[in-house]
Amino acid sequence: MNFNTVPLSPGLYLVSTPIGAARDITLRGLDVLASVDILVAEDTRTARKLMDIHGVPLKNRKIIAFHDHSGEAEVRGLLALIKEGKSMAYVSEAGTPMVADPGFELARAAREEGLQVTAAPGVSAAIMALTLSGLPTDRFMFVGFLPSGKSQRDVELAELRDLPCTTIFYESPKRIGEMLTSMVEVMGADRAVAVCRELTKKFEEIRTGRLEDVAREFSERSVKGEIVVVLGRARAPAVEEMDVETALRQAMLTMRVKDAATAVAGALGLPKRQVYQIALGLAEQKE
Repeated sequence: MNFNTVPLSPGLYLVSTPIGAARDITLRGLDVLASVDILVAEDTRTARKLMDIHGVPLKNRKIIAFHDHSGEAEVRGLLALIKEGKSMAYVSEAGTPMVADPGFELARAAREEGLQVTAAPGVSAAIMALTLSGLPTDRFMFVGFLPSGKSQRDVELAELRDLPCTTIFYESPKRIGEMLTSMVEVMGADRAVAVCRELTKKFEEIRTGRLEDVAREFSERSVKGEIVVVLGRARAPAVEEMDVETALRQAMLTMRVKDAATAVAGALGLPKRQVYQIALGLAEQKE
């Protein structure tokens, strides 16, 4: 393959890598890997294998490891290389750098030093799971890994229980059954959930349904691979129309009708179109 190997300006280039299927890397990502002066990776073996698959020449460059156990000295050493005028690519083991990834500390330090930080975007397990879950995508929150201990996990779930948005978690195959059981206890049996496993790989699996049913299934089976759990939003509490009208009248004192409807719908967890119709009726009454 021919790469667009042009000199890159000094800075840190965050390159998203495949989460399973090697061909999911972007052409620009390959260009960056072929062009930078310095290669940095969470897992040097994975990075080298990816470059070998796509024929990206290593030349005389080394791949420097930067992972969870890297400290301040490693960060300062890498930043010093950029300050010397070097271009540097950082790749996580899989997916998008900075998302549940040790590269966060490196990128933050580079920004604090006023160095250029940019990205070659690509695959993210969280976003892929969201698109496959069948759950609402208009508003979502990424949580990542929950605490491994039950009491700490339950406390964090309780804080997330009433969020009016789809919530995305990562979990290990060893703890997925315990995690889903905790969700049933804290969130309730009827919440919608999707468990997405081995995304883009040969044994990709998407299990959707009621939280209680999916939790029971995964507590009775042993699974392997990377797992993303996508949890449906909390059901909005019953809201009287008078409450909606009161909130709309207050909002419409300072907002246009459309903006007031959007704000009230979001605050009360109601469909925007329904609230907008009520707002139009109130506006007509004022005329």
